[in-house]
Amino acid sequence: MPETGTVAFLGLGHMGGPMAVNLVRAGYAVVAFDVVPVAVQAAREHGVPVAASAAGAVAEADVVLTMFPSGGHVLDAYRGNAGQPGLLAAAPPGTMFLDCSTINVDEAREAARLAGEAGHRSVDAPVSGGVVGAEAATLTFMAGGEAQDFESVRPLLEVMGKRVVHCGGHGAGQAAKICNNLILGVSMIAVSEAFVLGEKLGLSHQALFDVASAASGQCWALTTNCPVPGPVPASPANRDYQPGFAAALMAKDLNLAVNALNSTGVAGQMGALAARIYDTFAAEGGAGRDFSAIITDIRGSAEPAAADTTAAATGTDATGRSRTTAAHDDGSPE
Repeated sequence: MPETGTVAFLGLGHMGGPMAVNLVRAGYAVVAFDVVPVAVQAAREHGVPVAASAAGAVAEADVVLTMFPSGGHVLDAYRGNAGQPGLLAAAPPGTMFLDCSTINVDEAREAARLAGEAGHRSVDAPVSGGVVGAEAATLTFMAGGEAQDFESVRPLLEVMGKRVVHCGGHGAGQAAKICNNLILGVSMIAVSEAFVLGEKLGLSHQALFDVASAASGQCWALTTNCPVPGPVPASPANRDYQPGFAAALMAKDLNLAVNALNSTGVAGQMGALAARIYDTFAAEGGAGRDFSAIITDIRGSAEPAAADTTAAATGTDATGRSRTTAAHDDGSPE
C-alpha cells in the first residue's frame, strides 16, 4: 500500500479521469470530485470514490491533486469563490498541493505563494502525453518546487507516468511545459505543410514518412502523431482526428507560451504565428479535433498550381525533367 495517504483528486476530465483511475488501481486511497456530473459518473464506474464537494474531498487529504482547465480555476479553487470555502482553508495543515494543470508560470508561482502562506506545501507538475498517455500511465511530468517536496510526490507521479523530471523551483514545471508545447505546435504545422506539399508534388504519404522519419526532419509530431492516416496506425489521423490532444488545448498552450514570450521580451515569431493559426482553427470548428487535424485546414487553403507556374518555380523542362538535374547527372552540387 502506498505511503502517501489520502489523495484528493479534483478535475476528472479527459486527462484527470484516467489519471485518478490509475492511482486507484495502484492502491492509493483516492477521494475525487468534479463539477461535471458526467465526469463524476464515469469515475464512479471505474471504481474511483467521489465526494459530494471539493471541500469534502480535501477535508482529510494528505495530497490535493488538481487538474483544472486554467490558472484562474486553480487560483479560485485555492482561495475560494462565490462564497464557497477555498481548498487551502478546507485542507488539513501541511497538506501537499500538487497542481497538474497547465497554466501561466506567474499563476503557478502565485498558487505556490498562497499555499505557503496557508501553511501548506506545493508542487506544480503539468503533464505531456495526451489522453492516450493518461490512460496508459505513460505521461511525462515536468515538476517545479522544492527538491524535498518533489521527492515526496515522485512515487505518486510515477504511478501515472513513465517519466518524471524535476525542472527547478515553483513555476519551472509550467515553464518546461509551455516551452515543450511551443516546439510541438510549431513542428506539427511544419509537418502538416510538408505532407500537403508532398501531395502537390506527387509524393505518397508513406514515401515522405519513410524518408523524413529517418532523416533530419524526424520529430514527435511526425513519428508518433503523424497528421496523415497510414504511416503511424495509432495516430489520431486514423480515427478521423478524434483527439488525443485537442486543438483547443494546443491553442491554449501556445497562448500561454506567447504570454511568456511577451513577459520576457523574447522575439518568438514562430510561436506567435502558431498561436494565431491554432486560435483560428479552433474558432472555426476545429476545437474538438486532434491538433494534428490542422493539416485539413492547410490542405483546404491550398490553391491549385498552374502547370506553367510550377514548371517555372521548379526549373523543369518540357518533359518535366529538372533542368538542374540534367546539368548535373553525376550528382555534383549546383
